[in-house]
Amino acid sequence: MENWKDFINKQKFKDYYKNIISFIKEDEKIYSIYPNKKDIFNAFKLTPLNKVKAIILGQDPYHGPGQAHGLSFSVLSDVDKPPSLKNIFKELRNDLNIEPPNHGNLQKWAERGVLLLNTSLTVRSGQPNSHQKIGWSIFTDEAIKALNAKLEPVAFVLWGANAKSKKPLISNSRHLIIESAHPSPLSAHNGFFGSKPFSKVNEFLLSNNIEPIDWKL
Repeated sequence: MENWKDFINKQKFKDYYKNIISFIKEDEKIYSIYPNKKDIFNAFKLTPLNKVKAIILGQDPYHGPGQAHGLSFSVLSDVDKPPSLKNIFKELRNDLNIEPPNHGNLQKWAERGVLLLNTSLTVRSGQPNSHQKIGWSIFTDEAIKALNAKLEPVAFVLWGANAKSKKPLISNSRHLIIESAHPSPLSAHNGFFGSKPFSKVNEFLLSNNIEPIDWKL
């Protein structure tokens, strides 16, 4: 099976990827770009392809200073929890009776097999979705296709319209798709709360003789 390092290296030779890098080089002359360059591929570094049990697909990185560190919905431990993450923790408590941690760093989930991937991997400071159309969607589509090709079952957690747009790429019936509204305060009451994604992921993994995920942080 291909690993993420080989996957990323293969993408780097493609024109669309070269265009992404060129765009970012020009953009960073004018704007602050998040996350830090060393953190852009953290999701792939922390969750090897052969270890992925589930994927939680986000939109794009947080666009405030010091927030984004390459994992969807996650912030570093000394950063205030954004509203969407607070709602994720509320649902975690309601679903599995796990008390929210006093921080918002989801790295332990990544290390336990949850790929925390955004559909765009960079963003301008203060401008959500500002890098949505520079080519990252092609990159993340290819990553999802690689996950779809896995022989081991994977749970795909799609929150909100942006994530749900990737659903056609998940064609293998061995995988599970969990979809709901986005955890943002604007939409969480429209189907995110009460959707029980964490227990559904673990029930699916257990039914396939895969060790469930320890969601406690």
